[in-house]
Amino acid sequence: MRAVPPAGPDALQGARRRHRLQERGQWGNKLEFMMTVAGAIIGLGNVWRFPYLCYKNGGGAFFIPYVVFLFTCGIPLFLLETALGQFTSQGGITCWRSICPLFEGMGYASQLIVFYGAITYIIILAWSFFYLFSSFSPELPWASCGNYWNTAACVDFDKRSEMSNWTVPPNVEREVLLNISGGIEEPGSVRWELALCLLLSWTICYFCVWKGVRSTGKASYFTATFPYVMLVVLLVRGVTLPGALDGIVFYLYPNPSRLADPQVWMDAGTQIFYSYAICLGYLTSLGSYNKYNNDCYKDSFYLCLLNSGTSFVAGFAIFSVLGFMAREQGVDISQVAQSGPGLAFIAYPRAVAKMPVPQLWAVCFFIMIILLGIDSQVRLPLMTSVTDMFPTLIRRGYRRELLLLLLCSVCFLLGLLLVTQGGLYLLQLFDHYVCSGATLLFLSICQSICIGWVYGADRFYGNIENMIGYRPRALVKYCWLYLIPVICTGTFIFSLVRHTPLKFNKSYSYPGWAYALGWFLAVSSLSLIPLTMLYKVARAQGTLCQVGTSCCGQRGCSEQDAAHIGTCWDTLGQNGTQWVMLGHAGTQWDTLGHSGTRWAPLRKQRAARGDCDG
Repeated sequence: MRAVPPAGPDALQGARRRHRLQERGQWGNKLEFMMTVAGAIIGLGNVWRFPYLCYKNGGGAFFIPYVVFLFTCGIPLFLLETALGQFTSQGGITCWRSICPLFEGMGYASQLIVFYGAITYIIILAWSFFYLFSSFSPELPWASCGNYWNTAACVDFDKRSEMSNWTVPPNVEREVLLNISGGIEEPGSVRWELALCLLLSWTICYFCVWKGVRSTGKASYFTATFPYVMLVVLLVRGVTLPGALDGIVFYLYPNPSRLADPQVWMDAGTQIFYSYAICLGYLTSLGSYNKYNNDCYKDSFYLCLLNSGTSFVAGFAIFSVLGFMAREQGVDISQVAQSGPGLAFIAYPRAVAKMPVPQLWAVCFFIMIILLGIDSQVRLPLMTSVTDMFPTLIRRGYRRELLLLLLCSVCFLLGLLLVTQGGLYLLQLFDHYVCSGATLLFLSICQSICIGWVYGADRFYGNIENMIGYRPRALVKYCWLYLIPVICTGTFIFSLVRHTPLKFNKSYSYPGWAYALGWFLAVSSLSLIPLTMLYKVARAQGTLCQVGTSCCGQRGCSEQDAAHIGTCWDTLGQNGTQWVMLGHAGTQWDTLGHSGTRWAPLRKQRAARGDCDG
């Protein structure tokens, strides 16, 4: 029997390449991080939700509760999540495992909400592509009644002067809003043109994320900046229209008496959480690709101001056009002002139809909506969280790209339910119950308790100081400890007490089983927090004190070690040995020696420390 010759250097190098983990990656520069985060947090809510809430809740007076929530909840939570990701260099799930394993369920809950949002939010992109393609027709389809879907109830804009205080009939709105059915009980058929637009949307999102932080960072240079170009163009055009001043006054005229209404404060708080992408793992995952010494404190402050400033400016662009539309129709602005999809796909397109060269302004508007949607839809945080949970399994070869393809395909197939004739009813059900302010408020309470009281606000302040070289203002710490839990708890309870059954278009009432489905979807995410706590405690070994210590992350690192947590060292020794250290609680060593032997003392080290996972 012939002896097998020893493997040569080329064979050993090939084995090392096959077993080597791909790098987790970092932002190419600070601008990539700022652009990507700005694109993620500045979305459709800034354009179609904030201006409507402002006029609805007292005009300029609405800025008082908005600013209060901004500085007491928005900026502190924004900093908390960004700094947490930068400190641990982990995604939205494993970061909590590193800091406080008992609260790991917050990561699972937030990522499940992100998954729900991936299915539903992208439908807005599909509609936007559909309207964008329709804008290239010689006559805008929604500008007249000469279309095949119109009924006898349709009225041309040119005949508005013959009717006093004319408004759009509800059934015409339903025609314009993608020909929806009479209720959620009538799903109807899949609209193939919307399905193709949905496929296009997912294809774009896939290629924005497929190379991880590298492709996302490069794409953000265009997707995060071009919407501002479109916004400025629409703003300049809007303020030059007749009736624009009436719309702006309607948008900003203060009504201080509205401040006595608790609903105004509820809307202000909900808008902060809605538009800042708080508690969804976005900021944690995006911050995890920062360099360890990046000044995340100043970044958070500037990004929050940019977000709110964009919302404020967008109000001028929207209400100047609505003021023009109200004057053209001879009606009050309140009759044309809408929020959400009604603004993007009914009110604003119809106003654009009355401008000179309407196709140009329609294309500009829908390009802006598409780019805002793409930035918010890019699900890098979801992929980051899953990859960080199974790095040795996913970060090899093309496994990550294949996993992303599988995720996009599953979301596309599930999204087909939402492009049926009854899909809008299901979409609003998801938006109201799953991605609502109540779920985000509950997660905010849990986050502030975890960092402020369990892990320790002073301890986390020390971690931030190790990263940026100075301590943030003490007000932020007191917000984590006191203001956020109190304000969010009060707002959360108020939202439950004042809860009213969801209605579509202010007229259609959902059947009982639909409300039950909505509550089930909401509870399915939040229930992961207590369930994970019970699992961690049940798996832990030792006395009650030892269980509490290990599950609450009290065996932390020293001040010297803290400066290195989350930093990745790749050290190649003389013998070809490679060490990769990731995180603190989930420290992992992958060592490749002369013979290609891999060993991982992760579980032994964690068991010796008494961590919950054993």
